Amino acid sequence: MAASATAPHLADWALSHGWDALTTSEVAELLGVPAGQVRVRLRAPSRRGEWISPAKGLWVPVPSQHRGQGGPPAIEYIAAWMRHLEARYYVGWLSAAAIHGAAHHAPQVFQVACSKTVADRRIGRSRVEFYRRSFVTLVPVVPRRVAAGDVPVSSRETTALDVTAEPDRAAGIDNAANVIIELAENDGLDIARLAETSRLYPAAAARRVGWILAQHSDVTDLDRLRAVATDRSPTPSLLSPHHPRRGRIDPNWNICLNTDLEPDV
Repeated sequence: MAASATAPHLADWALSHGWDALTTSEVAELLGVPAGQVRVRLRAPSRRGEWISPAKGLWVPVPSQHRGQGGPPAIEYIAAWMRHLEARYYVGWLSAAAIHGAAHHAPQVFQVACSKTVADRRIGRSRVEFYRRSFVTLVPVVPRRVAAGDVPVSSRETTALDVTAEPDRAAGIDNAANVIIELAENDGLDIARLAETSRLYPAAAARRVGWILAQHSDVTDLDRLRAVATDRSPTPSLLSPHHPRRGRIDPNWNICLNTDLEPDV
């Protein structure tokens, strides 16, 4: 696997040959140097923006159009990163919402559900946050095509449950409601699939999704989701996890309306 390029030209060589990432040992072999010299050899090219290293032992060549930004968008190299760590994952929360066209603003972070504990990183303009999920391989995902291949992204139903299970990761319950309302537009949510997937989540997630859909969308056939949501703990869930447990209980969803929801869609 010997390259005809030296370190200053290796990134362009790798890209032209279809490499989305290289390990330290692969770079060493390409350059014909010991693995211990790779970091030194790539130091200057990395400073020029030609390489990023999201994980120890992994090198990602940066296309020329992204070198002034400190690296490509995280979705372009997340697959190589997770493959290197031997982790299962999906892109979720507001990052998935944006991909589904259900985010008002471009997310400030790139959010990833992962089967392993991975430290958050800032790489160029991308801030990547990881959340460990025990059921990351069980929820529905859809492929998102990027230059390096397909990236798993939470389905519309999984996204709705993610943002209501953990509203903090969606900029609060009001914004989570915005996401759900937009996901539901034009029959965008499969309620049967939503109900089935909700079994993996705390009862609060299904109850919040159901109540938001019932109150703020045109979705009407919610019986299956309601049955799953209410056939759980008898204790009412909180609409907002960060407000006091006070307010009236909606018996249809067994949820305590402890805040005035103010979606802006």
